[in-house]
Amino acid sequence: MAVIYPFMQGLREAAFPAPGKTVTLKSFIPDSGTEFISLTRPLDSHLEHVDFSALLHCLHFEQIIQIFASAVLERKIIFLAEGLSTLSQCIHAAAALLYPFSWAHTYIPVVPESLLATVCCPTPFMVGVQMRFQQEVMDSPMEEVLLVNLCEGTFLLSVGDEKDILPPKLQGDILNSLGQGINELKTSEQINEHVSGPFVQFFVKTVGHYASYIKREASGQGHFQERSFCKAVTSKTKRRFVKKFVKTQLFSLFIQEAEKSRNPPAGYFQKKILEYEEQKKQKKSKEKTVK
Repeated sequence: MAVIYPFMQGLREAAFPAPGKTVTLKSFIPDSGTEFISLTRPLDSHLEHVDFSALLHCLHFEQIIQIFASAVLERKIIFLAEGLSTLSQCIHAAAALLYPFSWAHTYIPVVPESLLATVCCPTPFMVGVQMRFQQEVMDSPMEEVLLVNLCEGTFLLSVGDEKDILPPKLQGDILNSLGQGINELKTSEQINEHVSGPFVQFFVKTVGHYASYIKREASGQGHFQERSFCKAVTSKTKRRFVKKFVKTQLFSLFIQEAEKSRNPPAGYFQKKILEYEEQKKQKKSKEKTVK
């Protein structure tokens, strides 16, 4: 207790660091003397309490991408599994793939029997159902739903166009990135970063230019220029996707927050946007040099 108290006292008195910043605490440790302990606040908390291992264990990369595509367009998604932990981990991981956007519709990791009628809702949902209720779910009147059997690693029901929602090239980029070095990853943190990264990069490449299309009044209130934003996307396949995505609640809520803030929020997504823009500048510079 004599050792812990000074450290806890220092922690309590230290200013809470900004995202990505570090606070250094002084602590006295017997036989070691005074030591300085540095604690860094994550730049972003989007992977906290997320574990992609269960999702990877149950499904192939292609299936995960199709689930992501369905979620991006805010469709109805049902996960079936025996274990409660598998259900909750997989549905939480699927929702986490949407970062920096947040699922804004019905979200129930494990649906109790009394709420099974949820699968009949006409609005978007992402829910987990225990396998013992599979027949009841299958017998329910449902339209345009993606029903995922996590035990078998199969889709029991689908709309049919899940493979065509995302731009082909970007879909291929995600698939390639997921497959590279996956067997060399050891810790859950490494796995989470490896799986999440390609999906974040997808949003960087499709909508990462959003901040440039928010015009601000003198008061600071911003107004998103949707039409100009979509026109700025040069690739036809990308633009087709973006035009659909901007109509979702996912994007609308994100943009509403961005309109209120004078500057883009400092976080992992913004960091990746800046890195991507810098890469494009360097590429253009090299091309000019070659010419």
